[in-house]
This record gives sequence, C-alpha cells and structure tokens, in this order.
Amino acid sequence: MYQVSDYDFPLPEKQIAQKPNIDRDQSKLLVLNRKSGQISHLSFFQLLDLLSPSDLLVVNNTKVIPGRLFGRKETGGQVELLILDYAGGLHGHDRENTFECPCLIKASKRPKVGSLLSFDMNLKAEVIEFKEGIHIVRFWFTGHFDQILDRIGQVPLPPYIKRGNNSTAWNDRNTYQTVYAEEKGAIAAPTAGLHFTPQLIEKIKLKNIPLVEITLHVGYGTFLPIRTNDIRDHKMHAERFSISKQAADTINQKKKENARIIAVGTTSVRTIEFATNQDGLIRHGSGICDLFIYPGYQFQTVKSMITNFHLPKSSLIMLVSAFADRSTILSAYQEAINNGYRFFSYGDAMFII
Repeated sequence: MYQVSDYDFPLPEKQIAQKPNIDRDQSKLLVLNRKSGQISHLSFFQLLDLLSPSDLLVVNNTKVIPGRLFGRKETGGQVELLILDYAGGLHGHDRENTFECPCLIKASKRPKVGSLLSFDMNLKAEVIEFKEGIHIVRFWFTGHFDQILDRIGQVPLPPYIKRGNNSTAWNDRNTYQTVYAEEKGAIAAPTAGLHFTPQLIEKIKLKNIPLVEITLHVGYGTFLPIRTNDIRDHKMHAERFSISKQAADTINQKKKENARIIAVGTTSVRTIEFATNQDGLIRHGSGICDLFIYPGYQFQTVKSMITNFHLPKSSLIMLVSAFADRSTILSAYQEAINNGYRFFSYGDAMFII
C-alpha cells in the first residue's frame, strides 16, 4: 500500500486524451460507490440527476496563465521558460515595469546567474538565482505584464499532450480552462472542472444546488513523478490557495447540516481538507497548501468527489485511493479502460460517492 509500484497500472497509449470533447459535458462519467464498489456508466451532463439541493459543490476557480515563453539568450541560443509562481510574483510585486518569480528554463546549456534573456514585445529577463533546478527570474518590460503574456505566451500543457511548439491551433487557451476560471495563477488546469458548461452550471443553480468557489493555483509539481519507493517519504509540492470568508461560512453551515460536500477535482479536495481545523471547521484566508493525501488519511470534510482518471504512480491516484480504497480504485480504472474511457487532463470523469 505504501510502495509507488502499488499504484501502477497498464494503460493503452491510445486512451491518453490528446484533445477535449467538442461538447464538454458529453464526456463519459463513471460513477463509483466507494463502499460497495458498484459502478455505473453515464454521460457527464447526467451529473445533474445525481445532485440535490442538500448537496454542496466546491470548485477551484484558478485560471491557467499563458506562462510558457520562447526567447533567446545573449549568445543567440534558444530558450524556453515556464513561469511557476505567477500569483507569488504578483504578491511580491512592488516596482512598476518589473516582475520577479521562480521559473523553469529549458536550453541547450543552463543559463548562469546574471544571464540575460529576451522575448517578443521587448520583454527582457535576468536570471538572478538558481537553486534545486529552479531559476528566479526578474522580468522588465513596458506596459502590463499580464497583457504581454496574453500576446506572446502559450498555455503550458501537460507533457503527455503532444502539440509541439504551437498549441494555438488546438484552441487550448480556451479548452484547457474551466468555464468558471477567474483567478490567474495556475500552470495546469483543475481538470475535473473542464467538463462543466455554462448551461450545466445554470441548470445546477436552477435546481437550487449551491456552488462555492475556492482557489488553489495548480503548480508544476502535479506532473512531477514520486521519486521515493515508499510514498510516505515523498515531500509534497506546495501551492498557493485562498478561501473567502463567504465560501468558508457556506461550507461550515453545510457541514453542520450534515450535507454532502462534493469537491470538484483533487485540488479542491486538498484545499478543503488542508483548511479544515481541529474542530472540523473550514478556516478562511490564504496561504500555502502542501497536504499529501494517501491511503490512511482520514477525510474531515469531503464526502464525495468528481475527478478525472490520473497518471499511474502519481500523487493524484494516491489521493483517490485514500478516498475509495486502492483496490476499488484500480478495479474502477480497469473498468474504465475496458469501456474505452479517455484518461488524464482532457479525458473523461469519475464521480466517487
């Protein structure tokens, strides 16, 4: 149960989704009863039939930034840069026309501290620190940094989605974003939310099913493999989160009513559970979430979750295995494979009840 190999499974490559469904809510939905192991197969829009006004949906409203930049070093060599903590850069931003944040840099030769980089729209950057594979970069520019990113940046898709150097042809800027995305800062989408459409959300509201938004800026760590054989030795990546007082009050009231708190996505699960105090109440505020959920964890708030199908040996499959039992999850995954479900970010969904 604690070995990384316990969370491996064979997946045909053809079932790794390379593009989204044209109609988001037409994705397949596997409904798993985590106690009985019973499985049913629906379409995502039928989620509406499984919800009632006594439930509470919690969604992550983070917005993916076009933080993948292509430029050149002073020597003329090509460089690819990925902004890792946009929200943190905004928080520490105190000078006009500059922006400082941690980044990943890919180049034929790693840029040294002091190296200068240049990008389109007269965006310049300097490497001011390097530690444990992460570069701290200071940008300077004319105008607004976010507008420059919108013009020249690309959406940083997961490595298993193959686009080459140009993702615009696939419209990933729109499709790799939830319809309720609002708070800029993620470098990966909270993918369980990709199945919702404005029409489905409107029907949920018309059915008087409450929905609250929280924020967790999904970071690059979500794609990093676990490098320890014993998962208990793994150090979880940290991500910025924020929960408003109104959201916390709504969740706490629903908990008092013993309502079913349904987290949309593993990011919502981690945020809610991290923010639950010893009295079982959700704390409002912002901070850094580094909660690693794996089998043995006792859930304090989340009663059900909507999630996609995750990578083998990832922290995400360990989280759902903590929620529904490892053997139950692996059996459900095999059922999904046998029924032609599409996996990972642009893939189909599972509702664990």
